[in-house]
Amino acid sequence: MKEQEVLDYIESLCGLGIVPGLDSIRELCGRLGNPQNDLKFVHVAGTNGKGSVSAYIASVLKCSGYRVGRYISPTIFQYRERIQVGDRCITKEALGRLMEQVKQVCDEMVAEGLHQPTAFEIETALGFLYFREKECNIVVLETGMGGLLDATNIIQNTVLAVLTSVSMDHMKFLGKNLGEIATQKAGILKTGCRVVSIRQEKEAMAVIEKKANELGCLLTMAEPSKISGIKYGLEKQRFTYGGFPGLEISLAGRYQVENACLAVEALKVLGECGFSIPEKKLRQGLAETKWPGRFTVVGKKPYFIVDGAHNEDAAKRLAESVEFYFTNKRIIYIMGVLKDKEYEKIIALTHSLADQIITVTTPNNPRALPAYELAREVAKVHRNVTAVDSLEEAVEMSRLLAEKDDVIIAFGSLSFLGKLMEIVGYR
Repeated sequence: MKEQEVLDYIESLCGLGIVPGLDSIRELCGRLGNPQNDLKFVHVAGTNGKGSVSAYIASVLKCSGYRVGRYISPTIFQYRERIQVGDRCITKEALGRLMEQVKQVCDEMVAEGLHQPTAFEIETALGFLYFREKECNIVVLETGMGGLLDATNIIQNTVLAVLTSVSMDHMKFLGKNLGEIATQKAGILKTGCRVVSIRQEKEAMAVIEKKANELGCLLTMAEPSKISGIKYGLEKQRFTYGGFPGLEISLAGRYQVENACLAVEALKVLGECGFSIPEKKLRQGLAETKWPGRFTVVGKKPYFIVDGAHNEDAAKRLAESVEFYFTNKRIIYIMGVLKDKEYEKIIALTHSLADQIITVTTPNNPRALPAYELAREVAKVHRNVTAVDSLEEAVEMSRLLAEKDDVIIAFGSLSFLGKLMEIVGYR
């Protein structure tokens, strides 16, 4: 299959939506020879921060000499980003060849009266095939949603389970309170595996501790309260944590220091599990980590920031960073959201910081909330809001409105940030 044929095939399956459960992925992977059983994993679950924490861990492991697979979603610039080895996306050739293999098995399943695997299940199985083919030493595997019933949870060889911050999101599927959502996230724990978690809210923490105890998992906590010597910045940030003075990261956003602290604890535990990670490589890997779309500076004079804040907790963190980095600056928003998100809460947490808000419709996404509907919601609490017809128009309008000392911030959904970053000339 050519790359466009792969994309068309995946697009044709998107109508199946989200189907929690492992029966279909087990059948699919079983017919493919269970490639996941030949791999070792760092399995990462949580509501926010999964991508950043995974990026830190993968970067340090790569710098330490390991062949590292990485499975992520959503992507920013291109489809093939979701399956990576080292810093390289899966090749077009491998994507087409392996997708043909997976599609054939899916067609056989359907012919036998079994359920058609979802797009995410197919991508997960294909990722396992590619990581095995590339003989990865370790795979950093992000869950798609939840954990317990997520397709990635078919794996058994979990060296380390990592839990980022747990908060309210995807309540339709994961539960109506923090305890129920934490139960889903903690579902990635396997008997006897090591576990590292950020310090959670009390309700979520109790669930994680209980699950770890039941499965005989040694739980290590990352404690943001023990971070010291923080020097925040938009280009570089420095901090001391876990016996490592003066660690440096290049990702902006106040919350990135906490994400890096969780990654440091995870890497220390991996060292105890037999993965040699010299301090020099730890420092190098953290400093070299790139993860676009998370409070990323894509332009200056005026500053142009993009951030994937798409739920209540992420919106709180975005607002904290905006207030911290840009005190007394005039702020212009470009905002686009998905209709199945709690966008009213996102608006409530962020609107007061903006002088002007431009709303957009996330392109080519059936879940997108139309720009005019979003503008109507924003107008209930903010008087300067304008809906536009395209991302190009939003960028042009924001630049016309902004003086060189102002700040433009685009956020609300990761799904439109890649296109917007291309429009502003960042890559």
